[in-house]
Amino acid sequence: MNFYTADTHFYHDSLLTSQVFSPRSQFLTVADMNETIINHWNAKVKPNDTVYHLGDIAMKYTKPASLIMAQTFDILSHLNGHIVLIKGNHDSSALFKYLAQQQLNSQNGQPKFDFHEVGVRLKFDHHEVFLTHYPMMLGLTKNQINLHGHIHNYSVHAKENINVGVDSPDIDYLPSNSVPFGAPLSENEVIAIIAGKKRDYLQRV
Repeated sequence: MNFYTADTHFYHDSLLTSQVFSPRSQFLTVADMNETIINHWNAKVKPNDTVYHLGDIAMKYTKPASLIMAQTFDILSHLNGHIVLIKGNHDSSALFKYLAQQQLNSQNGQPKFDFHEVGVRLKFDHHEVFLTHYPMMLGLTKNQINLHGHIHNYSVHAKENINVGVDSPDIDYLPSNSVPFGAPLSENEVIAIIAGKKRDYLQRV
């Protein structure tokens, strides 16, 4: 099964006190936040599943920089599934190179990680789906959808753009409290969000 997420921002302590952007005041420490995301991820994702992570894995400034790379690898190595990483603005090429050098094998023998600098194109539920970190402006389209992250607790004012980040308000198109914080969205949940946002926006016309 395929899952989708973005903007986990492991180790990003300033989010715990932010009043506006991606507020995560429910956590007292980044260790608590990290553990919650890991537990909710692994409760939902099985070892043979695939998770598309649409950028901004972790954020912490360390000296040397390799320290946060090692900490990020440690987090990712504890997460279930084959993880397809799409680079976000807080993910460096050096991080991707480090993760590739530390490459693990997932349970089915495949490499644990795949890496993409810009994005991935998929097809499901009769949609052409573009997976990117930054939102794409698709314009007038019938069957194209953009799954993205980057904007945290905001939503693009277009029915074709679905924010799959852990802070996304687009998750509100699903039943209340059905997605624990940090749990990736299943493909069926993404399909339900696409349909819900489309209905919502067509009613506004």
